[in-house]
Amino acid sequence: MTDHTISPEQAGLPPLQGLPVLVYSLGIEGRDLAHWLVSHGARVTISDTRTPEELAAAGASPPEGVERTIVGQPLLDPAGFRLVAVSQSILRYNPALARARALGIPITSQMRLFLQLCPGRTIGITGSSGKTTTTALVGAIAREARVEHLLGGNIGEPLLARLQNIRPTTDVILEISHTQLQYTDRSPHIAAVTNVTPNHLDQFSWDEYVGLKRNHIAHQSRNDITVLNQDNPVTRTFMASVRGRLVATSIESTLTTDGAYLEDGEIVIRRGARVTPVLPISDVRLRGRHNLANIVMAAAIAAQAGWPVTAIARAIRTFTGVPHRLELIGHTQGAAWVNDSIATSPERTVAGLRAYDQPVILLLGGRDKHLPLDTLQQAVHERCRAVICFGESGPLFHQAVAGHAEVTLLVRTLEDAVQAAHRLAHPGDVILLSPAGTSFDQYPNFEARGAHFRQLVQSLPGFTQEVSP
Repeated sequence: MTDHTISPEQAGLPPLQGLPVLVYSLGIEGRDLAHWLVSHGARVTISDTRTPEELAAAGASPPEGVERTIVGQPLLDPAGFRLVAVSQSILRYNPALARARALGIPITSQMRLFLQLCPGRTIGITGSSGKTTTTALVGAIAREARVEHLLGGNIGEPLLARLQNIRPTTDVILEISHTQLQYTDRSPHIAAVTNVTPNHLDQFSWDEYVGLKRNHIAHQSRNDITVLNQDNPVTRTFMASVRGRLVATSIESTLTTDGAYLEDGEIVIRRGARVTPVLPISDVRLRGRHNLANIVMAAAIAAQAGWPVTAIARAIRTFTGVPHRLELIGHTQGAAWVNDSIATSPERTVAGLRAYDQPVILLLGGRDKHLPLDTLQQAVHERCRAVICFGESGPLFHQAVAGHAEVTLLVRTLEDAVQAAHRLAHPGDVILLSPAGTSFDQYPNFEARGAHFRQLVQSLPGFTQEVSP
């Protein structure tokens, strides 16, 4: 197979053969970086603050060829290294990176390198919420359209290891997080932002967070395409700084510009003066207006990629979502159990609540992100019959929602919350795990929390699994 990738030197890196490189983190991105660097002749040292036991539990071990691995202590001082390569988990203001900058050592990352080296067309999707669902749906449309494509980025697949399989004809569909955008100096050829809402304020100020999302489109050329959600106040402000061609999406109003929106109960795509129906809203299988916004965004992206409308419609009709995102697990005694563990912010929880007309027993908890709770309080008042709070932020959430639902309980763990919800549930209720906090108080990630919730529910007496929504 012909190697179409750009060389490291063409991407502005120093010659890697024999170069001492320090990689921060043994996570998925760190291992991908280390493997790629070793394959290009670099002498790689990996530094990770986690203990050997924590790394073993995460299944994280260094790739073959790494010279040294230093774990269980603060990040190694970068002095003496010629390049630092970081996982997105290492925030840009980390003292180790400040030290590297002071020493004049270049800093790179997996996403930065990939966007510099990828020979194919890149389609990048970011946003405070909806980016995984939108990315997965764009991937499903690509499969229906039978185009040569690759799916990766923040969804957990290594990128650099797959560079050799990418040709100029490959469409590369990327989910990109705000932490990956800390280090990028390239933008995708088609760059989409689903929305920007208060999130991760435990990591960055609001202005810093918005700036990271804006960086997603900041490096585009006139030949590139930007897809923005017109309904979101922040992404609407991005429109004035678009360098390429602007494409909009909306579920609130019709559009006079190119994009996708709703008209007379249908999803439609506008290209110039031509409006093409895609499918009726009634054919959409995902719940919630937030998911409708994700679907319209995916339709706009696929249309700009040049994929057939028939493929867009087929993919949307069969798309049932991504695990841990309003995932119906099953029923006990007529009550539905729904896993929305991805909801690590109050705004995501509110969107989940608004997807149901039935009485809701809401499970809130995890680790607080220092985000406003007033909208969540109002949604609880309108939608919830009961709220059960658990975990590290349980007392904070319990205090916030007390008086806004008929019943509010404070328990210690997710297991306690499931047992309490089972006792409270009536036929027709929805028991919704939509925690509004991160999982890091008790779980390594939201997927592990959602998987444990699924396991707990499936072990309840009378559990039945049904595929109907």
